[in-house]
Amino acid sequence: MKQLPRHQCLIYKGSPSRNLPALAVTIRQWLDKDYRCLYLNNPAMVSAIKYCLEEAGVSVDEQIAQTNLVLSSDQKHLKAGHFDIDRMLETLDSALNQALRDGYQGLWASGDMTWELGAEKNFDKLLEYEWRLEEYFRSHPALAGICQYNADTLPAEVVRQGVVTHPVIFLNETLSRINPQFLEPKSYTKQAVNYPALDDTIEHLCAPK
Repeated sequence: MKQLPRHQCLIYKGSPSRNLPALAVTIRQWLDKDYRCLYLNNPAMVSAIKYCLEEAGVSVDEQIAQTNLVLSSDQKHLKAGHFDIDRMLETLDSALNQALRDGYQGLWASGDMTWELGAEKNFDKLLEYEWRLEEYFRSHPALAGICQYNADTLPAEVVRQGVVTHPVIFLNETLSRINPQFLEPKSYTKQAVNYPALDDTIEHLCAPK
């Protein structure tokens, strides 16, 4: 079976905690593949994912002690409190290279975009960041991950951009799907993210399961 592209997104509404059981099982699956796993979110979500990981059969303290698992609220990728694309990609590149040097097959990472952008919430940078991140994924096959987009806390246009910049949509721990609305950068226009069908897709993805 052909492997799905590794740059995926999770679109949701409501409390981010509703996604944690699925993300915890996904983390366990990647740990089993001998990947270092990095989960980046606010302190409350980091505490909550620990509980869900234990429920999913992960010995959290042991995995952290062995550096297999990194749960972090660190925002060192911010530059004087501002989201900096180069710094974020450098942080990711450093984490991937360290994982490979440490003998892992690769790095799996997931972060909530609301948290990653910091207090400044400069959404103007997000589109460029996702295009450059997709390019990085394509040139680094040992990297996999999920970008989390909360449609309640992010502007509608940003969520639309999140959909069209990811080749795969994460649905749950057992199902991801090729995204038919993914656009290559050369095909992107403002008009491309302002049509009703895209909003219908987002509503469907955010509907209670």
